[in-house]
Amino acid sequence: MAPAKVQRNQSRSSSGKATSSPRAKRQAAIPKAFTREERLDAFRMMLLIRRFEEKAGQLYGMGHIGGFCHLYIGQEAVVVGMQANLKPADQVITAYRDHGHMLAAGMDPKGVMAELTGRRGGYSKGKGGSMHMFSIEKHFYGGHGIVGATVPLGAGLAFANKYRGNDNVALCYFGDGAANQGQVYETFNMAQLWGLPVVFIIENNRYAMGTAIERSSSTTNLSQRGLSFAIPGEQVDGMDVYAVRQAGARAIERARSGKGPIILEMMTYRYRGHSMSDPAKYRTREEVQKVRETHDPIEHVREQLLDEGLTDDELKKIDRQMRDVANVAADFALSDTEPDPTELYTDVVVAN
Repeated sequence: MAPAKVQRNQSRSSSGKATSSPRAKRQAAIPKAFTREERLDAFRMMLLIRRFEEKAGQLYGMGHIGGFCHLYIGQEAVVVGMQANLKPADQVITAYRDHGHMLAAGMDPKGVMAELTGRRGGYSKGKGGSMHMFSIEKHFYGGHGIVGATVPLGAGLAFANKYRGNDNVALCYFGDGAANQGQVYETFNMAQLWGLPVVFIIENNRYAMGTAIERSSSTTNLSQRGLSFAIPGEQVDGMDVYAVRQAGARAIERARSGKGPIILEMMTYRYRGHSMSDPAKYRTREEVQKVRETHDPIEHVREQLLDEGLTDDELKKIDRQMRDVANVAADFALSDTEPDPTELYTDVVVAN
């Protein structure tokens, strides 16, 4: 490190000795590269999300999951890369494509799958289903079915952090379709006006509910949607977990240091339809297959691990372990009991 940089990153105590400034400590916390163990951790978590979602898709097809079910297959690198930067007290809120976010936040796969199947052991006691579960313990606040609603709620979490004087950061996920909602821009204005510690993450999978972004948005660089509010933005390769982690580290450090909100547009892709009921006829099979073959987030990390000396058998063993976790979660969910009918009258707010 050059002497000039050392000087800039140091302050002096009253005794004249050099001490690390808070900013220097934060900058040092930004990861420079994945260690092999960190890369393995990311590989495991992305595989867990994918195998879990594949199992959820099977259960939906068999009639064990009712209502809507939006799978995260293909987008795993976004939440895994972002989650790698969080402190335990930081908060996460997202929309209805949320199972991967729950797993990355450390929620128990059995509880998530039980909620999907409407069982008593689910995170919302079987009453919330795919789109509406949360965990106060893991600081995961949903799971929301209303398009764009996570944005003002996420800013509310950040407002609470600033009001309480802590240094927690809220991550607020929403999609490219939600980026056109009016409440998003009202929230951008307030978040910047009040300097809230929030990172807005747009998961741009290019099709929203089924319309290509070029046909639904007059400007397609969604990272620039905050410019009129003086909110900076950045486009990120959302299929590269390392690129996500690096961009996320910078954004979170910025929010945590009191510089206000920032927008990260994650350029990603979902392999399945918008939901399980969507045949996705608005795109070709060849397009999906090309992304799978050339830009799959899990395969990308797998190749890096092979280059670092791991064997194909070792990586296949990890894959089997993650499949086992998903199967155990499914077995638990299908053997769990349904909620008692009296649960219909609990957790209900009544206003007089």
